[in-house]
Amino acid sequence: MESTNFSYPSSLMEAIRVFSDPQICLNVVAGAKWGSKGPSCPRCQSKRHSFLKTRLMWKCLDCQKQFSVKVGTIFEDSPVGLDKWLCAMWLVANCKNGISSYEIARDLKVTQATAWFMVHRIRYAMHNGTINKMTGTVEADETFIGGAARFMHADAKAEKLQGRRGGTQGKAIVFGLLERETGKVRTHHVRARRKGDLQAIVRDNVTAGAALYTDALKSYDGLDSEYAHKVVDHAETYVDGVVHTNRLENFWALLKRSIKGTYVSVEPFHLFRYLDEQSFRYNERHSTDAERFALVLGAIAGKRLTYKQVRG
Repeated sequence: MESTNFSYPSSLMEAIRVFSDPQICLNVVAGAKWGSKGPSCPRCQSKRHSFLKTRLMWKCLDCQKQFSVKVGTIFEDSPVGLDKWLCAMWLVANCKNGISSYEIARDLKVTQATAWFMVHRIRYAMHNGTINKMTGTVEADETFIGGAARFMHADAKAEKLQGRRGGTQGKAIVFGLLERETGKVRTHHVRARRKGDLQAIVRDNVTAGAALYTDALKSYDGLDSEYAHKVVDHAETYVDGVVHTNRLENFWALLKRSIKGTYVSVEPFHLFRYLDEQSFRYNERHSTDAERFALVLGAIAGKRLTYKQVRG
């Protein structure tokens, strides 16, 4: 395999043209997976290997096993070619409101089920867990994801509301934190808006002593001893000087636009993956299309997602 200095595509047309070459696809993925260290056998970790040009694979000279660049990545065990994978990755990384599996299926000539599984694997690569805590000024807020009761069929409404009034009943709850200095957001799918659930996430993600701005929800009571906590009561006003959660509200609007406009309906079991996708694009909104694609590609290694895991 020849190593080349590769410039990531900056447009969809360029991505389609560049990734139509199987050798380029192999070089790009191998570079993202192994870097300058070069290929190593996934079974015995040996560096002694030969490249099989006719199969675009390697053969380990120690254990005599063959291996492909897909092993140990989100592409593992996928019969879909890397050309289609990389174009799908470019689309998911750069479409502001997301892209549905039906559209990817039509564009790449795969089945909708295959496209759906591919997109979930790409979302897995977009997940970016970190142990670093937020500092400075942080906004905290929660929102509800789910259809309005007035638009539901009678049986679905009865199942979700169970005799109670509409509003937030039967909806998924998402909690978010936004660091103003960096503009980065973190999201969590939570069971309830109880004090124990929300405050535990705040303590895990925000450095003690930071300025914390929330709405008047009672679940935030008690954070004053650890943070410079200030509240804006939305029943009276949405902005009190610098105290507001408007930037996080902006993110909620983008999230709901992608879910309602592109995905239409999202199962609560999969919601956290859609949060990872939208959070990634929002956090990298100042990057170029090529840079966003490179970030996702650089996160493919060590992440295996099986169909059984996705289906639950």
